[in-house]
Amino acid sequence: VTGLTQKPSGEWIVHTRDGDIHCEKIVNAGGYRCNEIGAMMGVELPVASMEHQYMLTEPVLEIEALDFRVPLIRCPTDDFYSRQEKNGLLVGFYEQHCRLWGLDGIDPNFTMALCPDDLDRVVDVMEGAFKRLPCLMNAGIHSIINGPITYTPDGSPLVGRIPGKRNAYCITGLRAGLGEGGGHGWLLAQIIAHGEACYDTWCLDPRRFTRYANAEYTALKAIEDYQNEFRFHMPHEHRPAGRPAKTTPLTETLASMNAEFATVNGWERAAFFKPTPDFKENHSFHFNNTFDIVAAEVDAVHNAVGIMEVSGFNRLEITGGGIRDWLDGILCSRVPGKTGRVGLTYFLNEQGNIKGEATIANLAEGRVWYGSAAAAEYHDMEWLSDHLPDDGSIRIESLTNNYTILVVAGPKSRDLLAKVAPRTDWSKDAFPWLSVRKVFIGSAEAIAMSVSFSGELAWELHIPNEQLKFAFSALWKAGQEFGIKPFGLYATESMRVEKGYRHWKADLLTEFNLGESGLDRFMKMDKEFIGRSALQKMLESGLRKKFVSMEIDTDEAPAQPGDSVVSEGRVIGTITSAAWGYRVGKNLAMAFVEPGFSETGSTFDVEVIGKSFPAAVCPGCLYDVENTRVRS
Repeated sequence: VTGLTQKPSGEWIVHTRDGDIHCEKIVNAGGYRCNEIGAMMGVELPVASMEHQYMLTEPVLEIEALDFRVPLIRCPTDDFYSRQEKNGLLVGFYEQHCRLWGLDGIDPNFTMALCPDDLDRVVDVMEGAFKRLPCLMNAGIHSIINGPITYTPDGSPLVGRIPGKRNAYCITGLRAGLGEGGGHGWLLAQIIAHGEACYDTWCLDPRRFTRYANAEYTALKAIEDYQNEFRFHMPHEHRPAGRPAKTTPLTETLASMNAEFATVNGWERAAFFKPTPDFKENHSFHFNNTFDIVAAEVDAVHNAVGIMEVSGFNRLEITGGGIRDWLDGILCSRVPGKTGRVGLTYFLNEQGNIKGEATIANLAEGRVWYGSAAAAEYHDMEWLSDHLPDDGSIRIESLTNNYTILVVAGPKSRDLLAKVAPRTDWSKDAFPWLSVRKVFIGSAEAIAMSVSFSGELAWELHIPNEQLKFAFSALWKAGQEFGIKPFGLYATESMRVEKGYRHWKADLLTEFNLGESGLDRFMKMDKEFIGRSALQKMLESGLRKKFVSMEIDTDEAPAQPGDSVVSEGRVIGTITSAAWGYRVGKNLAMAFVEPGFSETGSTFDVEVIGKSFPAAVCPGCLYDVENTRVRS
């Protein structure tokens, strides 16, 4: 292959030394050469290669004497693995002094080839392997293999649509091509043929990485992942390599306030605020030493006022004529018809299942803001762009990197905002729930939306980044008399689970439809929209699973996404989200379960930290069921 050209029709021409091949769709399955292929189409995939060594021994007497195969061994303390190879052993090493490969280019003659062996680099790992497997002491080394294996920034492959390119897909970043290729190839075939796989494949989707995941960032994360091959990735653990990749003008200010940061689509976001600069979170599958810290943050939002920065929120401005009719044809809910109103809506895939969630703010005639999860930046832009009218009457511009949200939440939030923005009428009648206004925070211009992810009276202030520090300072200074406190992602997670609010790609998955997800109220079946007919058929045939909230009877640990819901020894569901609900004093979780277990009061067990705990279905919203606080 010498080049790739895309035709106006979206089809591709693959140029080779033997002539051109015309293709409807192409797949980049180039392994460690995937970025050479990517360069032919003008893209850079977040894939880096690492040298990886293993050795094959001569026959081992102890193995020859066995009448069974030796099981595969992975040793997390000594960073090696082994498996039987004929009557010897294959022993592979994950050394700390690892080496990138091919970052500055690959020899065109490197085909069916290996790298020079370098056992000096893995001596310490070999010593651990020899101690763990004494039979190696008397076994000769038959051969040493050193070759490149591919890594992505999070260690999972790239399987799916290539961002920004029509009819172009990839399957790369697989560390064990033979072992993983079959399953991933099966999923990719479904994506190519139907647009979606039978499972939600966001953890593999190339669009989960955006501009920050460049070659250098990917290389740093590849080294980190290689070095931690056998180490558990703990809940809420955000490893340091390549950080901070994306920051706002407020990041240093929040750091000075002892913010502990997590990452969301590369953006630094405060997870919680440490009591002292040297405080260290003990990452664990149990409730840990942040429990009381998060409780205090929730208490401030519940009883006074809290402030939180939400960096990287996906924000698109859509302008032009006929926007409302266009959006009505692709969203399953009705778009806010009046200027100054905000609405939550969903869009479906052709199979009728949930593809995305968005907040639509009607700013003016012919101008709306579309907001969604930070991770959805590429995903949603592509989906909307794919459905734009051909006449160019509607335009989409990303404002994600131009604005940052400051959330002001709590019963005293109105008092605070009235103090810093006295020209705006913040009263319940003038600025009700689900409305949007242009305001000034001091002299900083902002778009304010009366929406809440905490279940408390709250506003989102969308502020231009050049005025962000000024706006925060004004709010922080004025908020002292109201008991203002900063809060982070941990507190938000607790409060949204209490309210039963869903997270995209945690609770909102392409495997389920709106009925199964408990979002029936957002289905407007009296209008046409993408996926409507498929959704109608699924609803008529009955629900496969049902989304529920539950209380788990333990204060030892929260459930984790993927934990099993079990009844009489049979798995009947899967946890999607979980958190301690500080305002209701319960260990809460959300899950998809079989419909027969979805009624309030239904009981079952949940497997948490290797133990089985009783649980019961509770109302989907446990806190402020009537939404009196957000409407107050």
